[in-house]
Amino acid sequence: MLCYARNDGVTSATFPRNMPSTTIGGRESSSTMLRYALSQFYVYILASQRNGTLYIGVIRNLVKRVHEHKSGLIKGFTKDYHIEMLVYYENTSYLQAAITREKQIKKWNRKWKLELIEKSNPEWDDLYYEIGGIDINEE
Repeated sequence: MLCYARNDGVTSATFPRNMPSTTIGGRESSSTMLRYALSQFYVYILASQRNGTLYIGVIRNLVKRVHEHKSGLIKGFTKDYHIEMLVYYENTSYLQAAITREKQIKKWNRKWKLELIEKSNPEWDDLYYEIGGIDINEE
């Protein structure tokens, strides 16, 4: 087990058995273990507008990814349908857990997805600015 400090106090993290590792002389690198333990993965939902078209994704750097969506740097569905409002996100320390959760939410019917958003974000605010995003018009 590894302990690391966060703003809200001391938190502990355990390492899964199938954790990818870097070895140095037959031992896992402590910097690799620390980097893995401190990683955060995000499942997020973007919307075109309130009750609009939804996009569900998973990513490590949420601020960067939403900025890319807002800037039109990602070609495809989100750009074609102007889906750039971050309306929901959750995080986990494990990539596989994030991928599993993303797949779970994608299988839900639309009503359940809307209820998930409205439970934590009833006004459908763009949460991008709350997580440290910058206004792309001010760059």
